[in-house]
Amino acid sequence: MALIFHRGIIANSQFFSRSSGVLFRRLRASRSCTSARGEGTANTLKEELIQVAPKRALEPNTHGFEAIIGIETHVQLFTLTKAFCSCPYVYGSRPNTTICPVCMGHPGTLPVLNSKVVEFAVKLGLALNCGLSMTSKFDRKHYFYPDLPKGYQISQFDIPIATKGFIDVDLPVEFGGGHRRFGITRVHMEEDAGKLLHSETGSYSQVDLNRAGVPLLEIVSEPDMRSGLEAAEYAAEIQRLVRFLGISNGNMQEGSLRCDVNVSVRPIGQSKFGTKVEIKNMNSFSAMSRAIDYEISRQVLLHSLGQSDQIFQETRLWEEGAQKTFTMRKKEGLADYRYFPEPDLPEVVLTKEFVDKLCQGLPELPEAKRRRYEKMDLAMQDVLFLANDNHVAEFFDASLENGADPKLAANWIMGDISAFLKNERLSITEIKLTPFELSELIASIKNGTISGKIGKEILFELLAKGGTVQSLIEEKDLVQASLIFLIVDPAAIEALVDKVLAANPKQLEQYRAGKTRLQGFFAGQVMKESKGKANPLVLNKILGVKLKGES
Repeated sequence: MALIFHRGIIANSQFFSRSSGVLFRRLRASRSCTSARGEGTANTLKEELIQVAPKRALEPNTHGFEAIIGIETHVQLFTLTKAFCSCPYVYGSRPNTTICPVCMGHPGTLPVLNSKVVEFAVKLGLALNCGLSMTSKFDRKHYFYPDLPKGYQISQFDIPIATKGFIDVDLPVEFGGGHRRFGITRVHMEEDAGKLLHSETGSYSQVDLNRAGVPLLEIVSEPDMRSGLEAAEYAAEIQRLVRFLGISNGNMQEGSLRCDVNVSVRPIGQSKFGTKVEIKNMNSFSAMSRAIDYEISRQVLLHSLGQSDQIFQETRLWEEGAQKTFTMRKKEGLADYRYFPEPDLPEVVLTKEFVDKLCQGLPELPEAKRRRYEKMDLAMQDVLFLANDNHVAEFFDASLENGADPKLAANWIMGDISAFLKNERLSITEIKLTPFELSELIASIKNGTISGKIGKEILFELLAKGGTVQSLIEEKDLVQASLIFLIVDPAAIEALVDKVLAANPKQLEQYRAGKTRLQGFFAGQVMKESKGKANPLVLNKILGVKLKGES
């Protein structure tokens, strides 16, 4: 039977649910309470009409209005122990098995700061281009939740460890692309709360304190975003950043990265902000984008109905099944938290030597990596794919270090290798293929030792079983076969090229009008005509001349 912990009291869950059922029912029933208040009034009916409106009626329509969006992101840190005690935290552990008197908020216990939390906070502050507070402090933030055993959270209030930074984001090509810079207000250290486990019947809730005291970094953005897409891409860049830094796995499904989004709308040209609404419960970037677009449309619709006074400062939950936001609770103000300095922890004092050492040890970050890949003349779509995952980027860079052509390496990684990973549900760190062997494979195709078709056969062998390119070529006698069967006669290949160009006059006209990427299309058609036997080097040389209209 699960136990419920609060303020040092251990209680049988059935007893606790009976004696405190009102509290838990209030949490569960907050949505219905909102619609019950003032039932029968015209204003409530209009609100309900908005809530059940079909999705097509709430497509983002901001005509005459602009959205103002800011995000508070909580990042759970990769530390061996919790923020203020020696308890470990392992996601998925049995409830209340990684706790101690400090986690449980027992009277007389004292917190001891985990130094790794400070180190990770400084790294993130530097990566976000923030100014660091060489002396900062912890504060108590008071609020009553059943999963907060002390009745307060150790956080940072007026002197956070990092402030006034920014992050650069490249928007996806399929959504028009472009570069954005979003401001960072602050980064501060704090501890996580526990977790409520609600019963299927909803008659009681149980508390799991395994997560209580787990270290968090909260990143507060400036209200610089204007759409769900921009907000989702900002959050995705934060996830990439913490993964590249190695301070968090950034897994949204596990709660390692949680985003609370603040949304308001205002007439275009108005400087004053509208009423801010907070949205929670989004466990993917696509859900975040949809939730924000829904909330923007909801608020714009209320404005258009003359009901802007019905937009309240509140917290709303995104419900994935209904594709709507629902009222959860009225948003607390700063005064409700009754902040004051944490008396049991000393100030956090940074030295220049400590900061400089961490700064020098920072890895290449996603933004710098994207700019470096751009200089290799890679398409932006390729750049965004390769720099999205640090392990993929490391594999790509290692291939280049072994002499692989950047464009060819990118094509192999984004094409056949990526498809293999998806089908087998593997990460690039789990495959048998090494970056060196990918570079060897590319070189063997480029110098004509094997054809691209044979190269694909070798690739799948390497992905599944490992080995070397050279040994597979020799073992399967692929060099001999390729030398015997490859078409190397320039006249024969030229005839095939002429046939393909004559059969595709429209594509030829597009190529000569500037669409030079069609050369790959023509090369593929010639290889198809030759059944994969045309020597790639001879083919590309003849094709290049023919496409230019030269003899």
